[in-house]
Amino acid sequence: MKEATIRFIGVLRGDITDLADTPKMYTESSRTGTLEIYPQYRDGLDGIQAGRKIVVLFWLHKAARDVLKVYPRGDKSRGLHGVFATRSPMRPNPIAISELTVTAVHGNFIEVSGLDILDGTPIIDIKKKI
Repeated sequence: MKEATIRFIGVLRGDITDLADTPKMYTESSRTGTLEIYPQYRDGLDGIQAGRKIVVLFWLHKAARDVLKVYPRGDKSRGLHGVFATRSPMRPNPIAISELTVTAVHGNFIEVSGLDILDGTPIIDIKKKI
């Protein structure tokens, strides 16, 4: 199998609208926002509670998909590395992973903190942090 179909389950709503304003990683962020889950997936949120950590997979829809070598964290002194050896958003399948803290749940909306993702980014999946 060479290809697959991904169904987005929602979209991120937050105040990060510019790549230059994006924290390098969720561990470095106190930014907040809302995961808007599409209504047909609402039942899948049962059990998600405030105070818990969740792992969210995002599709970085604005990332370049044809870049295979990058400077880690944009630091040219570290030399070029293959994208699979970095956390760069530029990659053939621009999937991001963030560990977020749930601050509230209202129906199909999950308020979270620790964002490092642009407003409007599609959500692929949510998993409970182990």
